[in-house]
Amino acid sequence: MTIYDELVARGLIAQVTNEEEIKNMINEGKATFYIGFDCTADSLTAGHFMALTLMKRLQMAGNKPIALIGGGTTMIGDPSGRTDMRKMLTKEDIDHNAECFKKQMEKFIDFGEGKAMMVNNADWLLNLNYVELLREVGACFSVNNMLRAECYKQRMEKGLSFLEFNYMIMQSYDFYMLYQKYGCNMEFGGDDQWSNMLGGTELIRRKLGKDAHAMTITLLTDSNGNKMGKTAGNAVWLDPNKTSPFDFFQYWRNVADADVLKCIKMLTFLPLDEIEKMESWEGSQLNEAKEILAYELTNLVHGEEEANKAREASHALFAGGGNNANMPTIELSDEDFADGDLDIMSVLVKAGLCESRGDARRNVQQGGVSVADEKVTDISTKYAKDAFAGDGLIVRRGKKKFAKVVVK
Repeated sequence: MTIYDELVARGLIAQVTNEEEIKNMINEGKATFYIGFDCTADSLTAGHFMALTLMKRLQMAGNKPIALIGGGTTMIGDPSGRTDMRKMLTKEDIDHNAECFKKQMEKFIDFGEGKAMMVNNADWLLNLNYVELLREVGACFSVNNMLRAECYKQRMEKGLSFLEFNYMIMQSYDFYMLYQKYGCNMEFGGDDQWSNMLGGTELIRRKLGKDAHAMTITLLTDSNGNKMGKTAGNAVWLDPNKTSPFDFFQYWRNVADADVLKCIKMLTFLPLDEIEKMESWEGSQLNEAKEILAYELTNLVHGEEEANKAREASHALFAGGGNNANMPTIELSDEDFADGDLDIMSVLVKAGLCESRGDARRNVQQGGVSVADEKVTDISTKYAKDAFAGDGLIVRRGKKKFAKVVVK
């Protein structure tokens, strides 16, 4: 099976500009391609997984990836998939975020001599002269066509700023510059980037008379059509300080039955014939598939040791065995007991399992809280400091939120 056929079989390809040419370039290892990453936070998220694993797959097949850090475009903000305007970041914030991205990408992509490249579009975008840019590329963009683009349509009702309107031109200019500087002949991106990517291929055709190609990656969505990579509205980060390896493992361990095989196929590097055997799995076998998914992705991001720890902690908590030393742990200090014993609501808040005492009260009264495997239904229940000594107490809220609470 060729690499292109494998991408199709895994359901990774959404749209392409010229399938035959793209297929030949990728299969023969002749593609120099780029994917852009805007530095809107100091960590990549699970939502970037598709792009990172695609870069890894294509590099393994002999193609050359360029990771384009959006030091310049981040200062504008991409309106794609947004109903509001992105927060403006300072240049210092963006530089810091770019450095964090680089460290995380190195786990997926080989940036060794003659291998992948990392480039920052701030190198050319921030020094552009506005009048010269208008004269150079302005005539290559039709405002009529731009306004028909899906990424702008979503914003027209609430108002699209001129700042964001320029994003397509900036992204197209990136492709134009990368083609000239590094022979980059292909751009990859999420399916919501299609209009921006076509702007780049058209700019290269009109300015240089050359063919460049674009391919979009299927967006990772659950069975309800919602983008995956967030939990309770919060991003699932690749930085272990923002999302612990255990929480990262649990996110994938808890995907819906309907989504697990799709995620294994699209995100892991397990052979397709092995995945095909799982397609007949049902019932408890799907839980095994979820654990395979969680382990493979945690291993990919955090390494084998952390993946093993996360799996052991998951078994200890949910299967009644294994080593609980690797569970998320909250340490209480003497100051927490300054007023005497702690009631259950304080324990839940201090453990980060509830946002407020009111939230904690509701969860206790609704029967969703247990301590040391015993349900707690009385909000006046109190715990002395000694109760958390030694291995501490495992406190749960609902089926999936918990913490081991100990005293320093």
